[in-house]
Amino acid sequence: MTPNDFIRAKRDGRRHSPAELRWFVNALTDETIADYQATAWLMAAFLNGLDVDETSSLTLAMAESGAMLEFPTLGTVVDKHSTGGVGDAVTPLFIPIVAACGVPVVKMSGRGLGFTGGTLDKLESIPGFRGDLDPDELLAQAERIGCAWGGQTANHAPADKILYALRDATETVESLPLIAASIMSKKLAAGAGVIMLDVKCGNGAFMQTPQEAHDLALALVSIAGSAGRCARAFITDMNQPLATAVGNALELKAAFAELKSGMKGRLGRVVMALAEAACNEAGAQVSPRKAVDSGAAKDKLREWIEAQGGDERVVDDPSLLPSAPVTESVMIGARGFVTGIDCQAIGEVVRSLGAGRLSVNDVIDPSVGIEIFVELGDEVGESTRVFEVHAASEADAAQAVGELRKTITVSDDPVESPILVQPMEA
Repeated sequence: MTPNDFIRAKRDGRRHSPAELRWFVNALTDETIADYQATAWLMAAFLNGLDVDETSSLTLAMAESGAMLEFPTLGTVVDKHSTGGVGDAVTPLFIPIVAACGVPVVKMSGRGLGFTGGTLDKLESIPGFRGDLDPDELLAQAERIGCAWGGQTANHAPADKILYALRDATETVESLPLIAASIMSKKLAAGAGVIMLDVKCGNGAFMQTPQEAHDLALALVSIAGSAGRCARAFITDMNQPLATAVGNALELKAAFAELKSGMKGRLGRVVMALAEAACNEAGAQVSPRKAVDSGAAKDKLREWIEAQGGDERVVDDPSLLPSAPVTESVMIGARGFVTGIDCQAIGEVVRSLGAGRLSVNDVIDPSVGIEIFVELGDEVGESTRVFEVHAASEADAAQAVGELRKTITVSDDPVESPILVQPMEA
C-alpha cells in the first residue's frame, strides 16, 4: 500500500479494507504519510463517504494508535460523552450519582473550544481540583471511591488529534463518519464497557436537526457494538441552555443547586435519564433516584471533589467558587411569550466575557458568565429579568447586555418547548 494507492481507492469510490485503514492510521502516527496526502484522502472520504464497516475499522485503528486503558479490577465501568451544548453541566452530576449507585465511572475529557465550554474548565473552577490524573491514578481512585475523572493525554488516541487538526484546516469537519470515528476512538481508548452518549440537537448544537442527531447517534452506537462495547444514546434538546447558567463556576453552582432541589429542572432531567440508563445496563442495585433522595449522591460528589484535591465545601457553599466583580441584570423590554432563544449566540456572548477560548492556549476566567431566568414558553413582561451578567468589567457587562437582548424572541402566542430528552430509536 502506498499513499497514492490509498487516496486513489477512496477518490474512485472504492471501499477500504480494515488492513488498509490500519495502515493509514499507522502512517499518520509514524509520519510516513504527508499532511497533504492525508488531507487529500480526507476530502475523498468527505465526498464519497465511509460505510459502517469502514467507519468501525477506522475508529478502532484510531483508538489503538495510543494507550488503551483497562480497568480489570472494577467490573463494568461506565463512561459518558456529550456532543457539546450551552450550559451542559451534566458530567459533574452524572459521575457522582452513578457512582453512588455502586457503578464505577471513569471519564476523560478535554478543554472546551468553541462556544460550548468544556468539562475540564468547569471542574477546575473548584479551588485545588486536579484534572491531570494519569491512568494509574485514575484506576487507584476509581477502586477507592468508585469514580475518577481526568483530562485526555497526548497518548490518548493520538491519530484522532492529527486527523482532527487536518479536518479543521481543510473544511472536512462536517462528515458524519469522521465525526463518529473521532468521538468513539477516544471513548474506546478510555476503556469503559458501558458508554452513555448525549447527542445534542438544536440551534445551539453541532447537529441542528433531529435527523442529523439521530444519524450521528446511530453511528456512535453501531461503532460501539462493533467493538464489543455497550452504548446507549439519547438525543437532547439544545434550543435553549440546559442549565440555569452558562459559564464555568456559574454552571457548577447551578448543578449543585439542581442536586439539592431534587433534579427536577432541565439539567436534572437529562442527568437522571442518562444515569438511569447507565445503571440499568451496568446492573446497579441502587437506583439514581434513591441515590439522590437519600443524600448518597451528594456525599459522593463531596468525596469525589476531595479525592481530586478540590475543596469539597463548594457543594454546600458555592460562594467559595470564583465570582465576578461586576453583575448587571438584563430586562426583556417586551410583553408576551418567549418563543425563541438563540443558544449559540448566548454561548458566544459568554465566550466574549472570557469564559471560553478560541485556541487551546487561551486563558479563561472561571468567574464570568450569565444566569438565565426564563425558558421557552414562559410569559414575560417588560420588566422581567431574563439574564444576570457576571463580568470582569463594567464595559464587558454593558457589551454583553446589548448582545443578550438580541437572543430572546417574544411573541403574542405561546410555544411548546421541544422534547427535552429521548432515547435513540433504531
